[in-house]
Amino acid sequence: MRMVDIIDKKRNGGELNKEELQFFVNGVSDQTIPDYQISALLMAIYFQDMTDQERANLTMEMMKSGEHLDLSEIPGVKVDKHSTGGVGDKISLPLAAVVAATGIPVPMISGRGLGHTGGTLDKLEAIPGYQVEISEKAFIDQVAKEKLAIIGATGDIAPADKKIYSLRDVTDTVDSIPLIASSIMSKKIASGTDALVIDVKTGSGAFMKTLDDSISLAKALVEIGKGVGMQCMAVISDMNQPLGTKIGNSLEIEESIDILKGQGPEDVRELVLTLGSYMVVLGGKAQEFSEARALLEEVIASGKALDRFRAMIKAQGGDERVIEDYKIMPQAKYKIELPAKTSGVVASIKADEIGIASMMLGGGRQKAEDALDYSVGIELHKKIGDKVEKGESLLTIYSNSEAIDSTKNLLYQNIEIADSAQKPQMIYQIID
Repeated sequence: MRMVDIIDKKRNGGELNKEELQFFVNGVSDQTIPDYQISALLMAIYFQDMTDQERANLTMEMMKSGEHLDLSEIPGVKVDKHSTGGVGDKISLPLAAVVAATGIPVPMISGRGLGHTGGTLDKLEAIPGYQVEISEKAFIDQVAKEKLAIIGATGDIAPADKKIYSLRDVTDTVDSIPLIASSIMSKKIASGTDALVIDVKTGSGAFMKTLDDSISLAKALVEIGKGVGMQCMAVISDMNQPLGTKIGNSLEIEESIDILKGQGPEDVRELVLTLGSYMVVLGGKAQEFSEARALLEEVIASGKALDRFRAMIKAQGGDERVIEDYKIMPQAKYKIELPAKTSGVVASIKADEIGIASMMLGGGRQKAEDALDYSVGIELHKKIGDKVEKGESLLTIYSNSEAIDSTKNLLYQNIEIADSAQKPQMIYQIID
């Protein structure tokens, strides 16, 4: 079998079989296929797409390229959640604790942020002492005991994806639905969970900017999951403005704990309850969405969800006092207000640009090796549809420097004030 023949077949619209995709993934893993040929096939896939069977086969071959976690020692249906990413997307933090409080084991393997989207692991590391890297045995033991752990990838999960992803980034083939879907699902299948709820973002701050593209991606992800025997469904949610009011690592831990205390912004609470309800149904703790939602509301009101989050922090070496005292996390030196230049109604807040503004303060990475400033970020006081008076604060900038004119200018350029505006809906569609 020759790689050039596989490239030719896909370039001309052919369907690659399992053996051809296995040859490709093995060649990526053992480095016998050069980068230029890998890139050529990625570009052919970008233009020619893949059938459902091709997507499933590519996903499984990428999954088999590395280790596979065995979570069979953990009793019960193991349920996880994945988000395609966005600005202010701290949902995994309160969500995992809320679902775990119902007795469902939540073994969550998360990632770091790059660019305008923040990473769950980065947020957790704002808590002094919290260890995101623990052994596979410790991970399994913790989920069995506490019903919850959020860690970085253990072992060598889907190594072929790492190479393919790095080449997609430099060959402008990132926004290919079969390549996105196989990347996400190969890692999730390898992580050993029984059921998965996927939060597919749509809008200006999302990977998929249009609803049609988001629906296509969601359907691809669900089809792959079901094709390999995983319980899987997707929720398409809004990312036309940041989620919640706080963007930045320490700030998003604060907002997550607020949610678990029965406080916090309504959009974050609504998404936590929506995603969580589907996780509870898949986990077998409720038969219907309404029953599951009532159960989640009860564990928040009773404090059980907050207790699960506290237990996770303690088990992973973090300072559990953060639950009562947010100031033990890194704190910014300056709080700088951004006043509205005109009166009216907030008509748009471009989420991706707000995320870039937070990154410019030091809260995100432009390169994987960049150091983070956990204390900086942005707190929104107005969101789309809110009235604002001239001179009233649109947001607070948390910074360790007063020389932030470029950040202020970027924020002004991407917050529009008009005569009227309609608040965006939170949930667009369910793919099941």
